[in-house]
Amino acid sequence: MTRVAVFVLLFAAGLLRSQDPPPRGKKLFETHCALCHGATGAGGRGPDLARPALPRAPDDESLRKIIAEGIPGTEMPQFWQLSPGEAGDLAAYVRSLGQIAIVPLPGDAERGRLLYEKSGCSACHIVRGAGNGLGPELTDAGARRNPDYLRESIVKPAASVPPQFLVVTVATRTGPAIRGLRVNEDTFTIQLRDAAGRFYSFRKAALVNLKKETDATLMPSYELKFSSAELDDLVAFLASLRGEL
Repeated sequence: MTRVAVFVLLFAAGLLRSQDPPPRGKKLFETHCALCHGATGAGGRGPDLARPALPRAPDDESLRKIIAEGIPGTEMPQFWQLSPGEAGDLAAYVRSLGQIAIVPLPGDAERGRLLYEKSGCSACHIVRGAGNGLGPELTDAGARRNPDYLRESIVKPAASVPPQFLVVTVATRTGPAIRGLRVNEDTFTIQLRDAAGRFYSFRKAALVNLKKETDATLMPSYELKFSSAELDDLVAFLASLRGEL
């Protein structure tokens, strides 16, 4: 093997390793952060960091700034003693806590993408800006959820319903009952969005019935609509969605 070939192989290997958080970041987290945020970043005295999107740190620069300067008015201190390189490694490790590991799957992601499009999933879901937002956005589904969860959400969607997608049925004294997702609610009013995307607002005093269906979902089960191979392909496609545009 020539020196050039060896260099190319080593360079390629270096690129592959660079996708992983630097080992120093994990050690820094264990030293400075685990006491408040937990050993896995799942939260404790401090908030949960093991999620793809951090409300106070939408990008890497803001995360590094929080590490260096802290958050005034909170228990989050500043770590001025860290060098810029250490702060960068720590930020990279924190980002990695919210990423589901990529694992080999039996399905084909490209066939899954075609199945997703053919089955009309975009009528309720958004992927990379395309689709309707009635259901959860799926652009980063593979980074947020493991393959088993993704499969269950297809075949048994009511098994785990996020609270922001609570199904509610309301009935007034004059019109038909309306069933949809709760958009907003306060002491006096409630707003819904039905399966067709129409919005409704009701004053609670005008309702004769308000039923919150905590074990229901507007998404149908596809357990009997897809073959086992098709389910494998669709899960592979969803698992490949990791937030990239």
